[in-house]
Amino acid sequence: MFDTISGLPVHALMVHVPIVLIPLSALGAILIAARPKALRLFGVATVIAAVVGALASFVAKYSGQELAWRVGSPQEHVDYGNSYPLAGVAYLVLLMVFWLFARGVPLNRHRPLWLKFYGGILIFAALFMCYLTLLTGISGTSATWSGVVEQSQPNVFVPGD
Repeated sequence: MFDTISGLPVHALMVHVPIVLIPLSALGAILIAARPKALRLFGVATVIAAVVGALASFVAKYSGQELAWRVGSPQEHVDYGNSYPLAGVAYLVLLMVFWLFARGVPLNRHRPLWLKFYGGILIFAALFMCYLTLLTGISGTSATWSGVVEQSQPNVFVPGD
């Protein structure tokens, strides 16, 4: 089920969903935590992106395990790939709790101090998820492409040839 689709590895296709949606939701989380008026504009979209990204990270993990059976297992990427979905779910829970409580504060009132503090924690978690996305993506890209690029020669284009 998580092996191939039309001969292509599911992992190579599916991994792009959390790579895009988790950092995008992190940007939304930073906005809604820092600016109360942004909650109405971006709150629902931020939560939806985080839910889909977290679910897709599990599919990426399991499809990565299937791919590892075929091509080998780059250990650094496997380590990041195993922790990424768990971190994504923890981030999602933080985001959803903030979103649910912040929605209860009318825009004409100030957020309580505890919710502002919680928003700071959410911002930290969002930044951490961006960092973890980079580490996971870079380790996977290195495992996939470093040997290919090292064995190839650049194709130099000369205008007029």
